[in-house]
Amino acid sequence: MSHWINTYLFGIYPYICLSVFLIGSLLRFDREQYTWRSQSSQLLRRRQLSWGSNLFHVGILVILIGHTGGLLTPVAIFEMLGISHTAKQLTAIVVGGVSGIMCLAGLLLLLHRRLLDPRIRRTSSFADIAVLIILLAQLLLGLSTIFVSLNHLDGTEMILLMNWAQYIVTLRPGAVDYVANVSPIFKAHLVLGMTIFLIFPFTRLVHMLSAPIWYLGRRGYQIVRTKQLRKV
Repeated sequence: MSHWINTYLFGIYPYICLSVFLIGSLLRFDREQYTWRSQSSQLLRRRQLSWGSNLFHVGILVILIGHTGGLLTPVAIFEMLGISHTAKQLTAIVVGGVSGIMCLAGLLLLLHRRLLDPRIRRTSSFADIAVLIILLAQLLLGLSTIFVSLNHLDGTEMILLMNWAQYIVTLRPGAVDYVANVSPIFKAHLVLGMTIFLIFPFTRLVHMLSAPIWYLGRRGYQIVRTKQLRKV
């Protein structure tokens, strides 16, 4: 039973999530471009939003770049560059830890603002709040993996995770074998991370794929009325 669950979660589920992510994002951009936005509430609690948003976005960008480069770069390239597994592991711990704490601080500010300000809460959908909570859970899991990694400075589990990710992306069989015996914290982190890809097209997260230039060609318009005050 555990073998089947492991096969599903790390051999089948990744492709379900990636398929929904790619196809769903393309369909939403093609059919509902007006909804392709972050639905900003910047007019309310602007100072808190500024601090929270900047900390969160800087932290999450470093994390995403680090995860993408760290997991998808072949081991042979690190060896060719003379970067040992221990050095890579320590770099990931330090950079990931600092950026993770920045991201956590920003995310807590954003969540506090959205949950405790009645005006913002009224304009927030279930998906808006759910996404922040899911990201918080994923971030806490990611920070928890640091304590596991400190016990594996030889990079053994890191190599297993790299091989798993590269086998999944290149559609090679046998990916599931690499993560069969890794720490449960890593497994939970992977599953929740894939779930974020699954829900991505249906939330405000889609704005991550956009540059401002895309808004120039979207179908649909937003009408903003200005209120003129008359002197008495």
